[in-house]
Amino acid sequence: MPTSHPSGWAHADGALRGPSWLREPGDVNALVPHLWSATARKVEGDLEIGGLPVADLVAEHNTPAYVLDEVDLRTRARAFRDAFEGYDVYYAGKAFLCTTVARWIEEEGLHLDVCSGGELTVAERAGFPMERVGYHGNNKTYPELRRAVTLGVGRIIVDSLDEIERLAQITADLTSTGSITRPVGVMVRVTAGVEAHTHEYIATAHEDQKFGFSIGNGRAFEAVRRVVAAPGLELRGLHSHIGSQIFDTSGFEVAARRVLALHARVHEELGVELPEMDLGGGFGIAYTTQDDPADPPELATEITKIVDHECRALGVAVPHLSIEPGRAIVGPSTCTVYTVGTVKPVELDGGAVRTYVSVDGGMSDNIRTALYDADYSCTLANRDSEAGPVLTRVVGKHCEAGDVVVRDEFLPADVRPGDLVAVPGTGAYCRSMSSNYNHALRPPVISVRDGVARVIVRRETEADLLATDVGDQ
Repeated sequence: MPTSHPSGWAHADGALRGPSWLREPGDVNALVPHLWSATARKVEGDLEIGGLPVADLVAEHNTPAYVLDEVDLRTRARAFRDAFEGYDVYYAGKAFLCTTVARWIEEEGLHLDVCSGGELTVAERAGFPMERVGYHGNNKTYPELRRAVTLGVGRIIVDSLDEIERLAQITADLTSTGSITRPVGVMVRVTAGVEAHTHEYIATAHEDQKFGFSIGNGRAFEAVRRVVAAPGLELRGLHSHIGSQIFDTSGFEVAARRVLALHARVHEELGVELPEMDLGGGFGIAYTTQDDPADPPELATEITKIVDHECRALGVAVPHLSIEPGRAIVGPSTCTVYTVGTVKPVELDGGAVRTYVSVDGGMSDNIRTALYDADYSCTLANRDSEAGPVLTRVVGKHCEAGDVVVRDEFLPADVRPGDLVAVPGTGAYCRSMSSNYNHALRPPVISVRDGVARVIVRRETEADLLATDVGDQ
C-alpha cells in the first residue's frame, strides 16, 4: 500500500486503484478463464461449475462452501502423469487431502505424499497402496515412524540425524520379531541453498530453515553415510524441495546441479549408486491476472533437460526421477462461495472511498491472505449486473483487522447483501489450513461433476465444535 505521500497513503497516486497489475475489467460480470476450473462458466450471470449453478448448491448446502470441480482435478492429475512420463508423480497431500481425493489420485495413477500421521490415516482409510506413499516431515515421532514402517510405506524422507537413528532402531526391532522382512526405503532431504522466488515463509531450500540437511556444510553427506551404514535402511536417493508458487525452472536448475554433485560424490566416495532423485514440487498456479504459470509439458521438458545436462556434465547415469505437485493439481479445481452480509463504503482522508464487502467466512477458511500476503480474485456469482465496476475489498466476519479474503478486486457497484461472491483458486491449503477461530464452523467440500453434487467433507456442526469441550464433566 502506498505510504510516501505526506498527507497519508490515501492521497498517494494509485492508492485506491489497486495494485499496478490490476486492470479495470471491460465486463465486470465476465470470468477470467485461466483463474477458474475447467467447467466453470457464467450463464446469464449465474456461475456454474460441473454443470450446476452455484446458487442451487448454496440453496441446498448454504455458505461458505468449497466447490470442487472433479473433472478439473482429475484432468490436472493426468496432465502431470502424462507430461512426466517415466517419473513418479507424487500428489502432495498437504495441499488438500480427504478420502475421496486420495482415491481419485490413486485411480489416475499418481503416488501420494503425506507429511503427518493424520494424512497417513486418510491414505490408509482410502485404501491407497502403501508402496506408492512417501512420508515427509521434519519431526516424525517414534510411533508415527513405527506405524509407517509397519504399514509398508514405500519411502520415508528423513530430515534429521535423530530421525535416522530412530528409524534404524525401529527397523532393527521389527526385523528381529519378523514383523518386517525387507529394508525400509529412505530418501535424504537436502537443502541446496536455492532461494526460490516466493514468500519467505514458503521458501524451503535456503540454509536458515528447519527442513533437510545442508549440502554446503557437509551435513547432507554425513546423513547419507549414516543411512548407508544402517542395516535396516535402503537408501533410495536424495530429495530436494526449493519452495512453493514457483513460476520458472531456473531454481530447479541450480538445485539439480548441487544435488547431483552430491549424488556423484556419494557414488565416488561411498561406492553407492543412488537409483532415485526427487526434485519436489512447488509449481505455481494463477491466483490473479498477474500470474502466468507454466503448464506440465513445459515443466517436464525443461526439468528433464536440466537433469540430463547436469548428469552428462558429471558423468553419472540419470536417476529415476520424481516430483511432488500438490497446489498445481488441486488449487485451481476449487472455488469458495460466500454470501455477502454487509457492504460498507468507508470514507478516507481527502474524500477517497473504499468499499468493504463483508462475507460470511474469512480467515478461518482462507488464512493465506493474512499469513502470506496472498492475492486472490473473485466474481459476483448469482446474477448479472449492469452497474459499473468498483474497486472493493472482500473481508471476512472475524474479529481481526487483517481478516481479508480478497485485498483488491473489481465488483459491480451494486453488490449488495444476499449476493453470492465466489473466489477461485482455493483448492490448495485453504481447507487444509482452516481453523475454528472465533469458533467458526469449517465449511464443507462439495464435489461437482456432470450435474451431480456430492459432499465429500461435510460442514462442521456445533456438536463437532463442542465435542472436545469437556465443560464441567
